Amino acid sequence: MTGRRTVGQRITLEGVGLHLGESVRLTFAPAEPGSGVRFRRIDVPDAPSIPAHVSHAVQVERRTQLGSGDAAFHTVEHVLAAVVGQEIDDLLIELDASEPPIMDGSARPFVDALEQAGIVERGGVVEYLELGAPVRVVDGEASYEARPGRRLSLDITIDFPHPLIGRQSGAFEVSRSSFVRDLAGARTFGFVREVELLRAMGLIRGATTANAIVLDEDGVVDATLRWPDEFLRHKALDCVGDLALAGRRVRAHVTAIKPSHRGTVALVREMINSAAKETRMFDINDIMKVLPHRYPFLFVDRVLEMEEKKRIVGIKNVTMNEPFFQGHFPGHPIMPGVLIIEAMAQVGGILLMGLVDDPDKKVVYFISLDNVRFRRPVRPGDQLRFELEVTQLRGATCKMHGVARVDGEIAAEADMGAMVRDK
Repeated sequence: MTGRRTVGQRITLEGVGLHLGESVRLTFAPAEPGSGVRFRRIDVPDAPSIPAHVSHAVQVERRTQLGSGDAAFHTVEHVLAAVVGQEIDDLLIELDASEPPIMDGSARPFVDALEQAGIVERGGVVEYLELGAPVRVVDGEASYEARPGRRLSLDITIDFPHPLIGRQSGAFEVSRSSFVRDLAGARTFGFVREVELLRAMGLIRGATTANAIVLDEDGVVDATLRWPDEFLRHKALDCVGDLALAGRRVRAHVTAIKPSHRGTVALVREMINSAAKETRMFDINDIMKVLPHRYPFLFVDRVLEMEEKKRIVGIKNVTMNEPFFQGHFPGHPIMPGVLIIEAMAQVGGILLMGLVDDPDKKVVYFISLDNVRFRRPVRPGDQLRFELEVTQLRGATCKMHGVARVDGEIAAEADMGAMVRDK
């Protein structure tokens, strides 16, 4: 599979939350391409939802939380680790309480449920967070370095003053098969000596020896380890779940010493900031230096991101002043679909012109258009966001997949072929 992935059908799990101890039903549901991973509270009026993105992460103790107040989502890391492990891009996660069920303390029950629901490809372009230079973060005792990589891989070191743990290190590549084999079954753990303190803080109300590894001064209480280094593997699992807050698949090699939820969230923020600095942005003056189009046929207002030979994101603000609205359903104005595709092609043309040394002497011709789909009308007041990704590049000829969105919903999509020629 090369496109964006979701589940084929709804599937529900039931259990108790680890920290808040509430009974909860969690449902994985299919989602539209490009919608990303979202959590929805169906027990709250209007069923509010929050994207699984670092911009919504809140600093709390011993867990990863999205949002705040009565509609917050607590302890989402194990669920998100399963989502990353199954390489799922779009998913709706419905809860009738504020915390997912802890199940057996690992991500394996969530992986099993996702596999049972079926992983399907629904089209759209897979988005990646990639680095051009190392990123380093220190947060308390936790320290990280993320370096450019072709896939997600982890080097993890932990250090706990306990005879069964001590200092442990390990390296893990995160793919569907390796995640299931090496990390998914690793359970969360805690210490008997911390129980009273944590419960006084309102935490671990749902914890038992059936859903967590509990250690006293000598060893494990009422359980058997699945691996001698299960503690290390669970910390790696937590890192995978927290890295999901990038909002796209991460391609990087991450080295983490004494990782924490707060530290990994801080790393994600720095990785996103670093990647953003590496992308190019164009305002309208820059665009007119690249494209030969002019009013009334220039349909790009700004380029937000451009990664050379890879991807471009541009926007078009649709206003009632557009000349085509005078004749295209004046009493019910809708932007013509052919012009939506033309605007998408202009954004792609900017990406392609970035490959040549003398763009003022060149012009882009589009040579093919396939798999065009229109999903919703575009009206005055909408902002079109065009996302195009290169699927094939041979010399000055390029194939791209493009998606146009309004408020996160797909308005149109198409596969395009183009070439650069002398004027």
